Formats: sequence, C-alpha cells, structure tokens
Amino acid sequence: MKFKPKAIFLDMDGTILNHQNKVSIHIKEIIDELRSKGIFVFIATGRAVDEIEGVVPEGFQVDGLVTSNGMAGYVGKEVVFEHSLTCELVETIIEKARKNKVYYELFPYGTSRITLKQDKQYVEEEIRDPKPDSVGINEWRSRKQAIKEEIAWKDQIEGNKFSKFYFFARTKDHINEWKHELDQLKLEIDFTTSISSLHNVEVMVAHVNKATGIKEMLKRFDLLEDEIMAIGDSDNDLPMLRLVNYAVAMKNAPDHIKEIVDDVTEFTCDEDGVYHYLKSKFILCI
Repeated sequence: MKFKPKAIFLDMDGTILNHQNKVSIHIKEIIDELRSKGIFVFIATGRAVDEIEGVVPEGFQVDGLVTSNGMAGYVGKEVVFEHSLTCELVETIIEKARKNKVYYELFPYGTSRITLKQDKQYVEEEIRDPKPDSVGINEWRSRKQAIKEEIAWKDQIEGNKFSKFYFFARTKDHINEWKHELDQLKLEIDFTTSISSLHNVEVMVAHVNKATGIKEMLKRFDLLEDEIMAIGDSDNDLPMLRLVNYAVAMKNAPDHIKEIVDDVTEFTCDEDGVYHYLKSKFILCI
C-alpha cells in the first residue's frame, strides 16, 4: 500500500465492533499504536455518542467522534458540531410511525433515547422471540438491550434537540413499507434517511451523512480529503467511502460495498479484521 494517510476514519458496527457488540482490546491497541506514530484515528458511526462507551474497552481513545451518521462531532468533551431534527418533524414522524406500528427510538442530545409509553406494546412486539433469520445478531441484541435498559418510556416528547430517529422492523416487507412512507414525507419536509441493515432505517437532518460529518471534522484538524482513508461495511458508510482517498471494506461487507472500494480486509469483524489490516499496512511496514 503506497498511500500513507494522515487520518483514518473507522465505522463501528460490523467494522471494529464484533457480533458480541464489543470492540476488542486488539483494536484499542492498534489505534493507540497508530496515534503514537502521528496518524489521527477517528470513529465515524451511526451510533449516538452515548451508545459508544458501553461497547469499547477501558481506556479506549480516538482523536474524535463523528456520530449519528454525521449529525454530531466531538473531540473529547468539545462539541465540534451538532445538527438537530426539528420538533415539527419529530412529532410528524412519530404519528406516522404509530399508524404504521413501526419500532422507533428517538435520540435527544444529552439524555436517554425516547419511545412514548402509548407505543410500548407494539414496539416490544417487534422484538419478540424467536429472532428472524434475516436480522443480524448485533442489531437484535441491541434492540433487546434498548427495550430492557436504555429506552426512557415517556408520556410525551421531552427536549428540543434531537440527533436522529432509529426505526426497526422484524420483517423486510414492514421496514420497506415504512421507507416508502418516509420517502413520501420527504416530498413535504426535507430530511435524510440512511440504512445500515435490511431491517432498519434512520432519519437525520437533510443533506447530512457520514461524509458531511467527516468534512466538518477535517476542518477542525486542518486535514484534507485526499489525506484520509476509511474502513466500513454497510450502506450508511457509502458516503464516507466515496469521499476518502483510500476506502476499505470489511470482508463481511456485502458485495455492492466491496465493489466501490480500493481494498478489502482479509478477516471479518469477528476475526479482528481491522486490527490485522492496520497492523499489516501501517505497523509491520514501518
């Protein structure tokens, strides 16, 4: 590999995060080693910032976080940028989600994700056992954990700043019908949707994605797009992978992701693929 990046952006789910919903100690160690050699390392994830701490090893550090598919960016406790869904859009979408009985989580900034109490019965019904074969184990475990521990069940929406909506359905037909409903709503209200599996869709501010978030982070660090590489595995990574100078897909990524990148890891996310890739390309050759 001739290209030597000044910065690397890493996706989480399906990339540095394995199917046990954990980032291994080996990933932490390779990130520490790269940073010690002067290479910036960032996370670019669909997860909200408060979803990260529970899945990374103790002492895990990066130079910055691009979260919620580009809706927010952080360097330590510094807020580099934050976009927010409008209250009007939030209220409209919840009404439509209720009508369509679609599982949803609303992510306010600075507090727990919200689902309204009146929707609890059908939301819980969407994650009844057994797990559908086509639902990824990471996503299923995350939904189970959200229902049990992480969702704040509220009588009404609280707050006025929201990083994203997450929607899930146990069948592909159901989520595809919901995506169509959202596309129809886009004709009235401008917003962006993103998917990271066959069973979900997320809603963000119009024209926001991982690439726009990365651009804002690059300004903060005075870096250029042609100086960076990125590793990802799913559709919400496509804007990021198309932006960077050198794009890498995980071995476990679908073929349409692998077709647009410069390289593919030798190992999957469950085999510490990012660790082995970065070690072979940037440590052993130094």
